[in-house]
Amino acid sequence: MRDLISLACEECKRRNYTADKNKKTKPEKMQLRKFCSACRKHTVHKEGKIK
Repeated sequence: MRDLISLACEECKRRNYTADKNKKTKPEKMQLRKFCSACRKHTVHKEGKIK
């Protein structure tokens, strides 16, 4: 039931984190403020597919 997702930085588009979520209870795309090591600051990371 829980699917693996990747979290990509909105500024540089790098995939920095992986997470899992329950798509049945949270159907919308996840957005979190996390630290991006490429940008060297906290930015919004959005959900994407793991290839």
